[in-house]
Amino acid sequence: MAKIVVDVMLKPEILDPQGNAVASALPRLGFSFAKSVRQGKRFEIEVEGEPTAAQLAEVEKAAEVLLSNPVIENYVVRVEK
Repeated sequence: MAKIVVDVMLKPEILDPQGNAVASALPRLGFSFAKSVRQGKRFEIEVEGEPTAAQLAEVEKAAEVLLSNPVIENYVVRVEK
């Protein structure tokens, strides 16, 4: 069984209030490692066997139509071993 992952993130020019809230909370909780934070979504899709080009094309279309808002978000489809 293989896993296809779709990572969805806001485009860089779109404000990210949730990421900003997390970035502001980190120092208050004693964490000083982050310069900034952006929040996104991750979808994990399991398929039987190795993903085919047709399956990846279908997932790509689903990412464009359902999993992301292409006006404000970018997405990346990849196979995770």
